[in-house]
Amino acid sequence: MRVRLLIAYDGTAYAGWQIQPNGVTIQETLERAIRQITGETVKVHGSGRTDQGVHAWGQVAHFDLSRSWEANALLKGFNAILPPDIRVRAVYRAPMTFHARRSARWKEYRYFIWNGPVLPPHRRLYCLHVPRPLDRTAMRSAAELLIGQHNFAAFSANPDRPVESTIRNLFQLQIKGRGAELCIIARADGFLYKMARSLVGHLIRVGVGEVAPETTREILASRERTARVPTAPPQGLFLWHVAF
Repeated sequence: MRVRLLIAYDGTAYAGWQIQPNGVTIQETLERAIRQITGETVKVHGSGRTDQGVHAWGQVAHFDLSRSWEANALLKGFNAILPPDIRVRAVYRAPMTFHARRSARWKEYRYFIWNGPVLPPHRRLYCLHVPRPLDRTAMRSAAELLIGQHNFAAFSANPDRPVESTIRNLFQLQIKGRGAELCIIARADGFLYKMARSLVGHLIRVGVGEVAPETTREILASRERTARVPTAPPQGLFLWHVAF
């Protein structure tokens, strides 16, 4: 039986999605819960590897079991065992051809910013505080230049693993906001390592007036990651949706 999960989590206390020697991870915590519920040791495959401190509302994962289980029984079991900062939103039986990462058609990330003089304490773990005024018109102009199929090497970091291509199709890069709240929505057929946070870091620099929107073309064409593109902090980022 192949099981598909829809997962939400607060990434504050975790060293990211993927299992690693130093620090507790989301993947490790899920695999431990599966072992407690089913008695089976499995590997959970996620649609994307979120970094330390990054959150998710719509992470998708899959794993295989040697015998059949009722989806609702697994759902109840997960949310009874998992810590409260990880919730399984839905459990589905999936065809054996389904793969959480390889079957994904596109992903959407959302980055939340509080653009006001005082950050509400309850938002400190879930958005970036930018007290300086942001020119949202300039940010939207820069975002328009990033939409489309490009080589995004200048907006990625070295993942310490082979990457077949740095070309991605960015369908949407939208800036929405009301009052102090700002949300940057990025939707693409795939994201390079730290690409979403790099796009946000660049847009913030444009917004505070450190660089002009037109520099986006030059940075994109350079295909080289430099200090001109900062990586925004992790706490504002959510893996929002994965489409199949």
